[in-house]
Amino acid sequence: MSAHPWKGWTFSAGWGTQRTLEVVLVEPQVVPEVAVDVARDGAGRFRHPARPHRIRTDIDVTQVPLFGEDPAAP
Repeated sequence: MSAHPWKGWTFSAGWGTQRTLEVVLVEPQVVPEVAVDVARDGAGRFRHPARPHRIRTDIDVTQVPLFGEDPAAP
């Protein structure tokens, strides 16, 4: 996990709070499906948080491409 693009980052919680969130890297054990709204505010931040939809029991974590990888690549 040392090559993860978010290692060492912090984020603003946004949505009316000044709280700083630290990134905690984890090893995935399940594949979640999420609902997202891609609307952004004037500063370019997402207007709404992602919402969990369901756990995908039909997909194993090894079948999901890493962030930034081409899913069509062998």
